[in-house]
Amino acid sequence: MHRRDLFKLTVAGGALLAVLPGPLRAGAPRASAAPGADMPWETYPSQAMTTTGTVLGPSYEPFRVEMESSGQSCIKLASPGEHAEFTVRSPANALVIRYSLPDSTSGGGIDAGLDLYRNGAFLCTVRLSSRYSWRYGTYPFTGDPAAGKPRNFYDECRLKGVDFAPGDRIRLQKPDDGAAWCMLDLVDLERIAPPLPRPARSLSPVEFGAGGRGETDDTEALRACVAMAAKQGRTVWVPPGDYKLSGEIVLPSHVALQGAGMWHTNFVGDPALYADPERRIRFTLTGSGGRLADFAVLGRLAYRDDKEPNDGIIGRGCERFTLSRLWVEHTKVGMWFYGCLDGVIEACRLRNTRADGVNICTHSRNLTVRNCAARNTGDDCFAVWPAAFDPGSPPLSPPPGSNVFRHCTGELAYLANGAAIYGGAGNRIEDCRFTDMAAGCGVLVSTTFPTADAARGIDYNFSGATVVRGCDLVRCGGYDHEWGWRAAFQICVDRRDISGVELRDASIRDSLSDGFAIIAPGAKKGLGRRAEARLDKVEIPDCGMALSGRHGLWVGSGTEGTLALRRSTIVARLNESDRFAIEETPISR
Repeated sequence: MHRRDLFKLTVAGGALLAVLPGPLRAGAPRASAAPGADMPWETYPSQAMTTTGTVLGPSYEPFRVEMESSGQSCIKLASPGEHAEFTVRSPANALVIRYSLPDSTSGGGIDAGLDLYRNGAFLCTVRLSSRYSWRYGTYPFTGDPAAGKPRNFYDECRLKGVDFAPGDRIRLQKPDDGAAWCMLDLVDLERIAPPLPRPARSLSPVEFGAGGRGETDDTEALRACVAMAAKQGRTVWVPPGDYKLSGEIVLPSHVALQGAGMWHTNFVGDPALYADPERRIRFTLTGSGGRLADFAVLGRLAYRDDKEPNDGIIGRGCERFTLSRLWVEHTKVGMWFYGCLDGVIEACRLRNTRADGVNICTHSRNLTVRNCAARNTGDDCFAVWPAAFDPGSPPLSPPPGSNVFRHCTGELAYLANGAAIYGGAGNRIEDCRFTDMAAGCGVLVSTTFPTADAARGIDYNFSGATVVRGCDLVRCGGYDHEWGWRAAFQICVDRRDISGVELRDASIRDSLSDGFAIIAPGAKKGLGRRAEARLDKVEIPDCGMALSGRHGLWVGSGTEGTLALRRSTIVARLNESDRFAIEETPISR
């Protein structure tokens, strides 16, 4: 069950780091440990392209394609022959295109193409589809255009095996295929390595009958291979190919499932079966010491229903596990962890999901998510939610917490936030970068979702210090259709009070609404009203890109508590509560 549902009841790649005149290198060597994921691609935003089409934006109106675009601007190709071009800066042999196509009249999407040229020579027609985009109305959304309020305009496709050299001109041109238009937001270029070699003493599902061409159902072959690997203490090795799966793959203790690389080994869903929740791709880790590495999960989920189980990568009561270099898209979630301990998730890409990118849920502790990137998620890119709804879990002592998101990038979510923490003890967000959050916050600290069960003696509300440090928030603080305009960084005191929030060494720039805000909607309901927080070396030089009259620092009426403000430069402050004190130490001290 997803948290929004519970509350109501009680092809991919890349990270756009900024909008600059030229391309953006996410994998370039760093002079220092800059915020965000260090991933091996270079992003060319529409602002770095020339075009014979139409440039849209910047525009900040909700429910428009510009608002979901990087830098709130994109290129529209409406007539056959219209194109966008850019010059390659670094060698590449793979690309990702972030695009938008029209929906069909009754919903469900259309298929179309985009012609790819290099230095004026036609290379291929890239196949595009809007069958996994376009949501309407209010949460949990519908595929019916009559509901209005459109969102999730974009999808992505990926292509490998085409070489590009520095100085090459890449052209993306609209063909005469009947589609009314195609929007372009960005292109990622990447130099991918050859497939990884087979590990010693490994077993392959091919040896158990898997076809690896995306034609036969390889579920039972992979299950048999996993069972034998567990019995013999060997690694499961999945060579390059497309492996169609139509059911859950459960990994028991000490089993490693190793692919040839996220561009080479692909587990693909069956479109004919994906409407059945039990026939979707789901890798579930159980027990101790499991490992998943170097493959892609390419689901086929075209809607969201929070009463259905999650697909994607699931941790259920596992511990001491590692997930490395995984690419997950078109699933309900990228990764969801129930009651997991001491795990590492690294260098993964979460793309085009219906809900969260990564959610550390229930009684999970000591999970580290590092160097991961999430884009176009249908809920929080990265979240910690210590919910108490798992009936099989006793109270955890010490309580769930000490989870960390480190050097991660979240961008362009079409619902919710870059990162969110909803409770727990001592969780952290460190050296992360969140950009273009047009439907929510860059970072949200909130008690909106329940974390307690009095009958079972469980209380997982905030305790200790919740620390956010070394982070950049750029063009965040967008319009949440249920809450209105959010701040780029927001403390939302709703069901419970919040204490111990620390924001340090942070930059909040070009906020669409307010920069930093503390609000207490719970006060009107007789619930949470008090927040205790500290800001140290925080820079908020501007705010209100989308609308005037906003503030770099805003404390809403009805809020109680204190804010210690140290060595910070923040424009346009407003405290609307006579029960909230701001204690400032001047920057000169």
